Amino acid sequence: MTASAVPADGAARRPRRRPSAARRIVENLLYSFGLPFLLLVVWGLASTSSSNRFFPGPVPILDAFVATWVGPAFVSDVLPSLYRLALGIVASIVLGIAAGTLIGLFRWLRELLEPLLEFFRAIPPPVLIPVVMLLLGITDTMRVVVIVSGALWPILLNTIDGVRATDSVMSETADSFQITWWERLWFLVLPAASPRIMAGVRQGLSVALILMVISEMFASSAGLGYRIAYFQRNYLIAEMWSGILLLGLVGVLLAVTFGVVERRVLRWYHGAREINRA
Repeated sequence: MTASAVPADGAARRPRRRPSAARRIVENLLYSFGLPFLLLVVWGLASTSSSNRFFPGPVPILDAFVATWVGPAFVSDVLPSLYRLALGIVASIVLGIAAGTLIGLFRWLRELLEPLLEFFRAIPPPVLIPVVMLLLGITDTMRVVVIVSGALWPILLNTIDGVRATDSVMSETADSFQITWWERLWFLVLPAASPRIMAGVRQGLSVALILMVISEMFASSAGLGYRIAYFQRNYLIAEMWSGILLLGLVGVLLAVTFGVVERRVLRWYHGAREINRA
């Protein structure tokens, strides 16, 4: 060993110990719940010194949450909303990936549909709710269509970009090996586009949740969005905040579920990134 390779204090460097599993779990819990807990404490302290009745503390909201949503309202309002949300998300993913792959593969089709796609993408989905109500009536189908009308676009556009960005060298290699069109689609195009597709799905989930609430505020008599609007109109402030809290929990559940699915679908992608970092 040369003199320059020896540390200044003359002692050999020891390899850094990896933290134990228990320590990693504790650190993850602190990172996940530390800041929310701190915000709840600040919220509780601020609400005690405030005389504004529209700013209740965490304890009244938690009491209203249990009294409102733990019971028949969960079956009559929450479960139907989650069912429509799930249908809208699944339909958006299927339609977005299928149409985006087809448009991305064929340049002539992409150039033909680009003006039309840009036109409909620029229309805010809530504006279409009265039109969809006139065409489909006030039904669950109408609410699912409203969800799809907004959640579809990030998935569709990201799929198109991902398919277009397929490595040309890999495509030429597939041509030289005379790989069939189906095999190229399944083993080359879709895996190469999957990171962008999953990014579009992540954006679509948040849009779908927003549109689920908005669609239930129009001429509806049930659902999570209807209940929140009902509480707001009748000045049931704690109950209204409890509905907002429930929406946040639904969003967290969607994010966690998506994270699990993404890690499985993009396992090869994250593994390649770890290798490049090393």
